[in-house]
Amino acid sequence: MILVFVGPPGSGKGTQAKKLSAKASIPQLSTGDMLRAAIAAKTQVGLKAKSFIDAGELVPDQVVIDLIAERIQQPDCTAGFILDGFPRTIPQAEALDELLKSHSKKIHKTIEFSIPDGELVRRLSGRRTCTVCGSMFHVEFGPKPTSDGCGEFPSCTVVQRSDDQPDVIKKRLDVYHQQTQPLVKFYQGTGRLSSLDAALSPEQVETQVKSLIGLSPEEVR
Repeated sequence: MILVFVGPPGSGKGTQAKKLSAKASIPQLSTGDMLRAAIAAKTQVGLKAKSFIDAGELVPDQVVIDLIAERIQQPDCTAGFILDGFPRTIPQAEALDELLKSHSKKIHKTIEFSIPDGELVRRLSGRRTCTVCGSMFHVEFGPKPTSDGCGEFPSCTVVQRSDDQPDVIKKRLDVYHQQTQPLVKFYQGTGRLSSLDAALSPEQVETQVKSLIGLSPEEVR
């Protein structure tokens, strides 16, 4: 089972990918995690990626595809995997299809995490982060921050990260709509797209995910 999760930042796709990974015993593949692992292991692809990162440049699509090709040949991907955060553009999606075809594999389903921009701004702008341990809080949904930060370390404070400022969030969403939203139409054309309501509670979203991929009611619980 090969799945692709598509959705804007803050839509919960990463959280749901982790939950499903544990339930279905297939790995969650995040390009950021794969890049760090490949660089740490000093693989050929990792070293190539590092050369671009060290130069302050974006890692080219082909290097990312090579990274995925390297990763999916590992034993834990035999039964499938979940791609979270890739592809981001139609050229990346087309390259991914070609890669999987060369390995006699295909995407079984793409799940779109659909959610209004206003709800995303509300979710992300309310986040607060401990400056010492990185613990996350939320001013509305909880756990709520206190005056002494996370309470675990002396002199810690809780702050709003710069990328959680409303203006920055709106810019990130603009980039998503311009670059990644077209993927929805691309995957609709392949007949492999299903959408869910990501504005619901995490538990309700989890139930939707498992229903869309055909897990039984017992497995949903």
